[in-house]
Amino acid sequence: MEAIQVSVPRLHPLDDYLRTDRLPHTLCPGCGIGIALNAFLRAVNELSSEGKLDRRNILFIGGIGCTARMSMYTMFDSAHVTHGRAIPFATGARLANPNIIPVVFSGDGDLAGIGGNHLIHAARRNMDLLVVVINNMTYGLTGGQLSPTTPTGHYTTTTPYGNPERPFNLVPLIAAAGGNYVARASITQPEVMKSYFKKALIKEGFRFIEVVSTCPENYGRHLGYKSPADFYLKIKEVVKMRSGIKPWDAKYDWSSEITIGEFIDRNEPGFSKSLYEQISKVRNSEN
Repeated sequence: MEAIQVSVPRLHPLDDYLRTDRLPHTLCPGCGIGIALNAFLRAVNELSSEGKLDRRNILFIGGIGCTARMSMYTMFDSAHVTHGRAIPFATGARLANPNIIPVVFSGDGDLAGIGGNHLIHAARRNMDLLVVVINNMTYGLTGGQLSPTTPTGHYTTTTPYGNPERPFNLVPLIAAAGGNYVARASITQPEVMKSYFKKALIKEGFRFIEVVSTCPENYGRHLGYKSPADFYLKIKEVVKMRSGIKPWDAKYDWSSEITIGEFIDRNEPGFSKSLYEQISKVRNSEN
């Protein structure tokens, strides 16, 4: 008996980039991670259509956390690795195969907290990675604990009397460490975010994009925002786009301004090129 072929209609223009058999996803209503992933996939789709990118070269990597779980839904070669270790995994993959484009897509707790040392040194090396930090200012998956980007004074489950620490301002940190491209975006301006992804995907060296996002359940609710929309509107109010300013002038202050924009855009050789040139010189000297 001949098998019956059943065609499944595409319900969304980005279905080709998603493992739709794994849907529905695990994100909470109002989570900003989906907005960021949508902007990233649209950037990949547009670059592919323009002949500037071969999507088959993308390696999509996440550590542990809500954002990192997106590696389980994207139709790329993907890896869901241990907490804080997405960057060293991506580094090893890139050095083993200089043709791939490693994209680390994870949260502030995974990349700036547990994996913070890897983040700094990958920028120092100008390692050929695109690192996207979805900054929702908390460890969202594990209950809303304090993260390195939680604003001072904010309630979390581990700071019930308010955060006594100063948060990391990741833009000047990565700029000072030596990243080739440093930008900060917001889920409230997805088209701007998409334009940053398009630029970063086809550059070499270390590219860093921070995305200011919402965690309405384990963070916004604790701050008194009764709905995801209320928290979203607060983000929209506090983020301000600035052009032509230095990275150390980019503010990260919940009470006044979180500056978004492009702050570093260099074209220095990536680490992979420098390393392979050195290997070639050593081999030639031995012949």
